Amino acid sequence: MYEQIASNRRKTVLLLMIFFVIIIGFGYYLSVYYQSPDILWGAALLSIGMSWWSYFAGDKTILGLGGAKLVSESNSLEEKKIQHLVENLCITTGMPMPKVYIMDDPAPNAFAVGRGPKHASIALTSGLISKLDKAEIEGVIAHELSHVRNYDILLATIVVTLLGVIVMSSDWLLRSRFRHNNNRQGGNAGGGLMLIGLVLAILSPILARLIYFAISRKREYLADASGALMTRYPEGLASALKKISTDDNKLKSASRATAGLYIVNPFHSKNLAELFSTHPPIEKRIAALDNMNV
Repeated sequence: MYEQIASNRRKTVLLLMIFFVIIIGFGYYLSVYYQSPDILWGAALLSIGMSWWSYFAGDKTILGLGGAKLVSESNSLEEKKIQHLVENLCITTGMPMPKVYIMDDPAPNAFAVGRGPKHASIALTSGLISKLDKAEIEGVIAHELSHVRNYDILLATIVVTLLGVIVMSSDWLLRSRFRHNNNRQGGNAGGGLMLIGLVLAILSPILARLIYFAISRKREYLADASGALMTRYPEGLASALKKISTDDNKLKSASRATAGLYIVNPFHSKNLAELFSTHPPIEKRIAALDNMNV
């Protein structure tokens, strides 16, 4: 299991390096063809600004959109028991206590947000609390705490930022290509360079998004393994994943933008190709947990 965690981290770094290569290559083309490096700088600055907002305020926005309410002394005894489960796991692992939120939704699911262990929040739906037993809920909480401890949310912010640079640059190129005078490059040379640029504009966002999906899937495998190590009971998380994935209720507050945050993709469908999913197949995650010895 430790070898798998180390392997996933190495592969994540490799995927991020591929992202940087795509951005540098795309930026080089734009700079040469349009003779204006300011275009790339503008896109980069815009992405940095969006990342700054995501870093400091993105978690509050996501919790607000989900209708999540902070667990406090005025909450029910059942909800305060959830907070105690989180607190016990944090004491066991030496982690700071995150804020605990409850979403009023019959669909069982959960997610974690924040920029690190000292600034983190965990949200669980009321459906998860009512439909899962204690060991299963503890497994879900441990999974989300692992995301926090592994700085997965910060990693996701970086990846989304890089993806945004590629998509915006591509969109700008496709919209402006008919207005640009390419005679300065000479007929055939200009046409050839434009063809290369169009290929990059079309394929780069697709490749970048596939890389984002790959990183998300690896993060889920790592969080499953780390969570099982935290509770020393992988069967609890495996059972929780099975119950969540087979529940018929649809998560009301979920969106395509936030789907990757949840422990199980709220839009899970067997008709979706595995390649285009932010999460690994549930069957593979459960099999990996079943094969663990902790």
